[in-house]
Amino acid sequence: MTQQTDSEGRLRHLLTLDGLPLPQLRALLDRAQAIRDGDASDRALAGIAVCTLFFEPSTRTRLSFQRAAQRLGADVLGFDASTSSTTKGETALDTLKNIEAMGVRGFVVRHSGDGEVAALAAAAGPDTALVNAGDGRNAHPTQGLLDMLTLRQAKGADFSRLKVVIVGDVRHSRVARSDLHALRTLGAGEIRVCGPAALLPADGTLGGCVVSHDLDAAIEGVDAVMMLRLQRERMEEGLIDSLDDYHRDYGLDARRLRRAAGDAVVLHPGPMNRGVEIDDEVADGPQSLILQQVANGVAVRMAVLETLLA
Repeated sequence: MTQQTDSEGRLRHLLTLDGLPLPQLRALLDRAQAIRDGDASDRALAGIAVCTLFFEPSTRTRLSFQRAAQRLGADVLGFDASTSSTTKGETALDTLKNIEAMGVRGFVVRHSGDGEVAALAAAAGPDTALVNAGDGRNAHPTQGLLDMLTLRQAKGADFSRLKVVIVGDVRHSRVARSDLHALRTLGAGEIRVCGPAALLPADGTLGGCVVSHDLDAAIEGVDAVMMLRLQRERMEEGLIDSLDDYHRDYGLDARRLRRAAGDAVVLHPGPMNRGVEIDDEVADGPQSLILQQVANGVAVRMAVLETLLA
């Protein structure tokens, strides 16, 4: 993995939360909370160009990074792979190096390949900073940060008291991996993971977690429920029998949610498949923090861009 920090220990890129020291993780969360509370400079990145280099579709992540960079006063360049020279055979590395040659210092990169953002960071110039906006199944560090900020706002900074369950397609989810990295670093009291066996990884990702295939049991008494969508675009055929069966066994409805603690909160990284992994009454209900996650995403991404580029 590309080194994320420079020789003095400062964060140079943000590629993963795996191995990110607790003080740096907390500092990013603290800065994001300060921004949410109104402490933000609209000139922190004045004169600095930031490109959102997305080789996969995105709504929340791309737009919130653009909003974050704009709020910090950066010049923002959007990149659409479908109308770019990548359709003519240009590689991601050549794309990055050409845009870098235009004087762009910050890149927010989404790519379908595991480790591709780290490879681009390794080839970037010494004054260039990359943020991983999601690479394959590997990592989505800013989503992990905004999920932790949302949990901290709801439940306080002491994660050792928390029981959290992550439900669904963990096997294909970069969000789940970043959430697991962050929850472990923050010392979460109990991390449960629930899903059909075919959608849970068998590569050590779930080390230290309580693994279950019974959602009714896994949700019992938890403080937070983190739902995941079925990533059918990354999925081999036959991993689930049907969407109806999946909803029956692993969909979150109001009846199931009553098994959690009375003040439990519900998170979802989006996009939601309503009626598959989550019902409307939960997604739009009083325990849902889904739109709060989206709002926190702008603050977290401001904190990250400011830390790397200001």
